[in-house]
Amino acid sequence: MKIHEFQAKGLLARYGVAVPKGAAAATASEAREIAGTLTPPIAVKSQIHAGGRGKGVLDVEYRGEPLHGVVLAAGADEAAEVASLMLGHTLVTKQTGPEGRKVGRVLLEQGTKIERELYLGVVIDRALGRPVMMGCAEGGMSIEEIAAERPEAIVREPMRPRAGLQAFQARKMAVRLGLTGTLLRPAAKLIGALAKAFVDLDCSLAEINPLVVTGDGGVMALDAKMNFDDNALFRHPDVKELRDLSEEDPIEARAKEADLSYVTMDGTIGCMVNGAGLAMATMDIISYASGGKGAPANFLDVGGAATADRVTEAMRIILEDPKVKTILVNIFGGIVLCDVIAEGIVTATREIGLTVPLVVRLEGTNVERGRAILADSGLNIITADSMLDAARKAVRAAGVEVEA
Repeated sequence: MKIHEFQAKGLLARYGVAVPKGAAAATASEAREIAGTLTPPIAVKSQIHAGGRGKGVLDVEYRGEPLHGVVLAAGADEAAEVASLMLGHTLVTKQTGPEGRKVGRVLLEQGTKIERELYLGVVIDRALGRPVMMGCAEGGMSIEEIAAERPEAIVREPMRPRAGLQAFQARKMAVRLGLTGTLLRPAAKLIGALAKAFVDLDCSLAEINPLVVTGDGGVMALDAKMNFDDNALFRHPDVKELRDLSEEDPIEARAKEADLSYVTMDGTIGCMVNGAGLAMATMDIISYASGGKGAPANFLDVGGAATADRVTEAMRIILEDPKVKTILVNIFGGIVLCDVIAEGIVTATREIGLTVPLVVRLEGTNVERGRAILADSGLNIITADSMLDAARKAVRAAGVEVEA
């Protein structure tokens, strides 16, 4: 789960991370009221779940020029005007794609005198199997380019989740980032606070970019980004409440409510599979069977304990995607029973009405009973004996031309 910048700063502030004075607004009147409480200059920042907002452009002009996603206003009146223009308009950045994201909130903050910009973040290192604190003495909007072109500029400090980042590690990171002298103590404290927030809140990412050295000799999070492990949100109801459904794909949000793991993709073959590993293998074999010409329209894992109702909802979600030309159901009955899946497929097909071909491959517990349910349904369901057979039939049904 992702949250907005202003929400991330609110969480980090609880751990003692210094953030600029400011507040978020959802209406022009709120923006004007907040701007009036801040000392110029005032930063007006579009709030969307994407990076690169400073270089991004909105579909509206300000003073004859395209309006960027982050603007430094000279006073409260200008800040309020800019905020009112941002709200309700679409911001396009490198991370949003050409379709952009509509701005529903803006963050208005008191300007900060910046002496230096750095990068600081915590991510999961899959190879090490633990969180890693990362930093760079050169932060800001070009951090991705720096990481790609000069990876040696990124410093790392692995940490153990149970023990957390130790004090000596925080000091070591601060020194490696050049935060020495009078900056060492506050920098180490901030680094430790970020690490603790990451572990305590079950984050998958906690990032401060830029981390700035201020004119008065302090360190501050000028921007913040936090993502969370969805599987751990039950432990953090206060964090779960920060979810902004307007920033999510509506179909993906609906699938999440139904306990389905669903991700929209660009292909034409809708997939329904039980188990993430089998889902990945199914996508691979679609590519193999089509010679690379066919592609899945989605990743959809109904889970190991799928019910007929969950399968029905999964079918509905797949069929609502206009790109789908055929559906491939690939189920291995381990915990889930093949006959339960078959009943769900038949129920969904009868209730919804199929407009595209349906290919089904069942294997595992109660498979014969499941196949019998499909055969006796009288519905036009294409059955398959193996994964490769199912993939080939789905590719052909989708109209993908494959060389013999």
